[in-house]
Amino acid sequence: MIYNLSAMFKPHIQARELVVITTPLTSYLPLKDLKVTFNDPPVHAAFHSRQNMDYAFLMNFATQHSDYFLMVEDDVKCAPGFVTQIAIAVSAWANRPWVTLQFSPLGLTGKLFRTGDLPRFVHFLLLFYREMPWDCLLSHFQALLQHTPIKFLPSLFQQVGNSSSFEEDDTGSPSNPAASIHTSLKVANDSAPSHAYSLDENFFYTKSAEPGSHLTVVLDVPAHVSRVQVLTGSDPRGWNQLEEGQVELGCDSTNRVSDCDDYTLLGLLVNGVLNKQVLSPTSGKKVKCVRLLVTAAAPSGIVVRHIHLWTK
Repeated sequence: MIYNLSAMFKPHIQARELVVITTPLTSYLPLKDLKVTFNDPPVHAAFHSRQNMDYAFLMNFATQHSDYFLMVEDDVKCAPGFVTQIAIAVSAWANRPWVTLQFSPLGLTGKLFRTGDLPRFVHFLLLFYREMPWDCLLSHFQALLQHTPIKFLPSLFQQVGNSSSFEEDDTGSPSNPAASIHTSLKVANDSAPSHAYSLDENFFYTKSAEPGSHLTVVLDVPAHVSRVQVLTGSDPRGWNQLEEGQVELGCDSTNRVSDCDDYTLLGLLVNGVLNKQVLSPTSGKKVKCVRLLVTAAAPSGIVVRHIHLWTK
């Protein structure tokens, strides 16, 4: 990961425009006695608790680096001139009390803080990290200090893959070029691994999954992949989702038949789904493999509905 980031963003790092941080696992607080809210399964409670700690560590790091902190996650598009629009709003509110200015309804994306307020919010997240998700904690934090949310419309940030009010990006239908499908997962019922890659309504089903098991698409001809969509679960309610998994892009320099020898992380599944544009695929190399990797044991069966690829 360090090598890939260093190669892809070398000019930005040298210009001190990009700082990459990592948090040692030993710094995390224990995931015990988690409070289950909104009838969420325990795995969701653990995810939200870890997410609270992730945000706390990031914001704590940012307190010494600027006057303001704007959260922007990695799966959004930004409206043209969004920095100028935020600066105008900050100027207009310069002499009025506020804790957060909201420039998007998407999660924590588009939420602006004064860095002087971040330590209090960090302490709040860490104090109640086991109690509820961060968005509920932010609402309580605002209620204590600000009372009414301050929202600006239209949104300056749009999630990749959704229709956009400020930029049309019709990627069309997936192409799914010719490929072979390989897996270490046990096939159940009448499903087949190739069903996950088909463009019809077939799907792949496995009764169990262990960490390290995979479902890998190996393209017959390596291609420039512009977008990847992975959908797991038998329906929108989340049954049979892969809760802990990630998608990786692979290149091959040794002409291996059924795998690749160089993988980079594209992204983690969130609620069983990944839908990401490939902004700089594997440092300009063509993609040969797309691997869905299981990162934690699944408590029940898993359905992989679709692996969709868009190629240039």
